[in-house]
Amino acid sequence: MTNGFFDSVDEVTERLAATGYLASPAIATTVFLADRLGKPLLVEGPAGVGKTQLAKAVSEAAGARLVRLQCYEGVDEARALYEWNHAKQLLRITAGRGEPWDEARTDVFSEEFLLPRPLLTAIRSEEPTVLLVDETDKADVEIEGLLLEVLGDFQVTVPELGTITAVRRPFTVLTSNAGRELTEALRRRCLFLHIGFPEEELERRIVTLKVPGLDAALAASVVRVVGALRAMDLRKVPSVSETIDWARTLLALGADRLDERVVRETLGVLLKHRDDIVRAGAQLDLDAV
Repeated sequence: MTNGFFDSVDEVTERLAATGYLASPAIATTVFLADRLGKPLLVEGPAGVGKTQLAKAVSEAAGARLVRLQCYEGVDEARALYEWNHAKQLLRITAGRGEPWDEARTDVFSEEFLLPRPLLTAIRSEEPTVLLVDETDKADVEIEGLLLEVLGDFQVTVPELGTITAVRRPFTVLTSNAGRELTEALRRRCLFLHIGFPEEELERRIVTLKVPGLDAALAASVVRVVGALRAMDLRKVPSVSETIDWARTLLALGADRLDERVVRETLGVLLKHRDDIVRAGAQLDLDAV
């Protein structure tokens, strides 16, 4: 069973905007198709452009529960899928000392002793659910094999209990910063969406929405300067989240316009490497932006 969260692309746009997420037409269309087709959505793009926030916004817009698996190097099946409560199992076996092992085994490998982790939690959920597999590219390749079963058939096999199939498929979002190439097998199971840096007008609208009270002219200047920084050869260009942070910084400082002093003193909000700050300070021409 698919989710059926949204009835049209326009509805996706409107309901995400109501949560504070301004979606481009490409984002709204892909979210609608993932929802309508019941397919996982793989979202790639640089850090800070709103990949994780998209899953959160869908959850809020749909009134659905958000279940998150945060990936990292070394995450394993026990952290992603399920594990057994070994301490409780040991207590049960100790309490039943003298009991035949076949009887004890049937008991200790039952639902009472199972600890579901995010993937199994999402599969078993009977309420509307958004499953977020965040920063998939940071996990080891072996985890992708586990994801293939979960995302291919939306089911999980627990040897002691059998196969558990989703009653209601979760709306699934996988995010990746493209730190490593994901396997083609995983990609085939997903719809693909790339989120890059937004167009100037959309980013200005995002800043205005996220930083109420900021002067419209200053918001426009902020977005233009950030665009100029992204055009430079920097180690780490500013993300949308850093644009918003900079706008909030300027508002907190009471700045009503951008001048060289204000920009120089606050570049550390946008740029996180000393050589980037030095290069930007030398190359940025406020009069040209």
